[in-house]
Formats: sequence, structure tokens, C-alpha cells
Amino acid sequence: MDDEDPHLTKTEARAGSAPGIVRIVLMVSLVLIVGIFIALLLFWRQ
Repeated sequence: MDDEDPHLTKTEARAGSAPGIVRIVLMVSLVLIVGIFIALLLFWRQ
């Protein structure tokens, strides 16, 4: 067995990084979906 310490840092445990663009893409997607649902509600009644 290895005698290494099994504890990892947060960065090592994640094995990567999440750049800020992810938040922007999620927010834009959410706004678009909500906008589409609102448009459907407004125009579906006609």
C-alpha cells in the first residue's frame, strides 16, 4: 500500500477549474428560456 496522505486540496479534488464563462452561459440560457415561456403564454391565447 502507498504511504501517501489521502487528503487532497480543493483544486486537486476537483481536477479542474470552472471559468467565469459558465455562469454567463447559464444566466443567458435561463433568461432565454423564461422569455420563451412568457412569449408562449402571451401569444398562445390569440
